[in-house]
Amino acid sequence: MNPLRCLTLITVLACAATASAAPPKTKTSNASKPEETVLAKDVRVRRIAPGVWMHITNAGKDWGGTAANGLLVEDGDASILVDTGWTPEQSQALLTWAKDTLHHPVRAALVTHFHIDRTGGIPTLDAQGIPVHAREDTALRAGKEGNPVPSKRLTDAQDFGPLSVFFPGAGHSPDNLVVMHPASGILYGGCFIKDARAKSLGNLEDADVAAWPASFKAARAHFPDARIIIPGHEQPGGTELLDHTEALLKKASR
Repeated sequence: MNPLRCLTLITVLACAATASAAPPKTKTSNASKPEETVLAKDVRVRRIAPGVWMHITNAGKDWGGTAANGLLVEDGDASILVDTGWTPEQSQALLTWAKDTLHHPVRAALVTHFHIDRTGGIPTLDAQGIPVHAREDTALRAGKEGNPVPSKRLTDAQDFGPLSVFFPGAGHSPDNLVVMHPASGILYGGCFIKDARAKSLGNLEDADVAAWPASFKAARAHFPDARIIIPGHEQPGGTELLDHTEALLKKASR
């Protein structure tokens, strides 16, 4: 073979090998829209801080397709689930992802109040022997409502692994908890805290609007270092969510 032709062939083959070995390109997500991992058609997770994930579960037609937030927080080799999603199937998707992808299987869970968007997945955790914690009042109200009942009890203020749990008083519901992850400054308010675009306090069927402002002040005083705020529905933000919720409470009290 002609030496020049041979050299050309070697060069082409080398380039082809290099191209085939190159890693595939990955899509760059929009900075204004944090990257989310879709676990099922109605379940997503989003990393908020190191070791802290927000889960988003969408309700079925019975609840108008509303999306609800919760947390999945790494705790050593395991993790803690905060609020379970609307259904047992959604909880199963979260448990499977935590075990098989995150490699931090859920060892315990807690729920922030008795409504179905917080407690609906409890049967899945019960079936796998994962304890679900809540205040006694939450368990009683869940039972009366016909919602799944948490198996373990929380006090009104306690540490729970890497989390700090606090009952500030009645608000969105008589039993609502707020949860802080001190290491990251994340405050998860459940439905006690509203998102920045909320025009009202939302579902008030079980709310105590008269008590809510004082409860809200107690929560802010208990967790003065909160920097990242995650509401029970819609998008997280900064402390402006606290100011916005306070403004809505003032408006509602007029």
